[in-house]
Amino acid sequence: MNQKAQGLKTAVSPARAAAFDILLRVQRESSYASELLHSRAYASLTGVDHSLAMELVMGVLRWQSWLDSEISRYSSQPVTRLDAEILVALRLAVYQMLWLSRIPARAAINESVELVKRARKRSATGFVNAVLRKFAASALLSPPAIDGSSAASLAASSAHPLWLVERWFKCYGNTAASQICSHDQSPPVTTIRLRQAEAENRLRADGIELSPGSMLASARRVGRGDITKTSAFKDGLFTIQDEASQLVALLVGRADRILDCCAAPGGKTLLLADRNAGSRITAVDVHPHRARLLRKLARADGRSAQEGRESIAVIAADARALPFATNFNRVLVDVPCSGTGTLSRNPEIKWRLAPEDINDLQERQLAILQSAMDRVAVGGRAIYSTCSLEREENEEVIERALARDSSSRVVDCRSELARLEAEGELIFGDASSLTSGPYLRTIPGVHPCDGFFAAILEKHR
Repeated sequence: MNQKAQGLKTAVSPARAAAFDILLRVQRESSYASELLHSRAYASLTGVDHSLAMELVMGVLRWQSWLDSEISRYSSQPVTRLDAEILVALRLAVYQMLWLSRIPARAAINESVELVKRARKRSATGFVNAVLRKFAASALLSPPAIDGSSAASLAASSAHPLWLVERWFKCYGNTAASQICSHDQSPPVTTIRLRQAEAENRLRADGIELSPGSMLASARRVGRGDITKTSAFKDGLFTIQDEASQLVALLVGRADRILDCCAAPGGKTLLLADRNAGSRITAVDVHPHRARLLRKLARADGRSAQEGRESIAVIAADARALPFATNFNRVLVDVPCSGTGTLSRNPEIKWRLAPEDINDLQERQLAILQSAMDRVAVGGRAIYSTCSLEREENEEVIERALARDSSSRVVDCRSELARLEAEGELIFGDASSLTSGPYLRTIPGVHPCDGFFAAILEKHR
């Protein structure tokens, strides 16, 4: 066999090659790992390879700072000076050696060396091999135990930025902060919302393992199986949506004129449409390509105004300057946010976010909420929400908005939760824990869902 053929034979596995490429893009282009993993570029991966690629990508991103700390112990160079390709290859190998016991250390090391060659960094292969062999020979045999005794120990042991953990210690206390960090480091449960009764039977017939939702009657937790490959998914009989996200949309209630201000990707929009048959829903998103995807979703669902049905009209516009003067009975204001309540799903966020970003986001959120409040009819409501754990993006936005507009008042979310309980939709056994003052507040790890905040503002004049 010639040398070229031998080189082809030692090529890295598809799963590791995909994980390496995705992690590089996440680092260099600020891409989102989940979007890349589910993009067309990796659609040809087998189910086994796709699962391994996802495990590797998400695992490395969740434990990135801890992996770098371990690598630095055996590296002759600071990790901050390593080329991205070399550092990613090292992270992948160390992660596999500690978290994936079914993969021999030898295989993890050899594949990472091959990844460095594949990235045209052959001069670094000896360095990578040496660092990984030193690590493999160390006494460290298991992943770190999370230590919540202080903010510093929790940040280090759970691979979170210290400034974020210090915030959570101050806002939620050390026990809840530890629960948040532990939750962030575990793969999240995939949750769906059943849109039609037949969805569950069809999913089970396709081999999907389901269990009841933890909070909502219409939710199901996916235990096993690829739901995106099922006919029920293609027919739109369910949506993939965290239970806290579903709960926020349910707070909107029923109305005949509804505005969804930041609507894409459309899960909440469809829930509003399902719960308000015959109502007129206007869905707005600032990004034209996302608005097109939402319009396509509404059209496929038979709800697009472009097809003669008036249930969902999609508009590409900036919610800070809504291009119409219509007033609505209900306005959902699910604003762009830091996403700190979703770090188990989007772990790359914690490595990109900086303290100053929080205040910058607040200004944008406030502008969107004020614009939305102008479109609420007297007696109507605006439901403001984020998937952030940070007070600046939540309570402070509400306080600033009400200070500038005295025509609205806060409605206690407990009244809406009681309504949902009476309707049999909310089935959570400790509904009182879902509120903080008059607001909805779910905390990952404390509650079986992502971290969401919601406030209900009612216009009284």
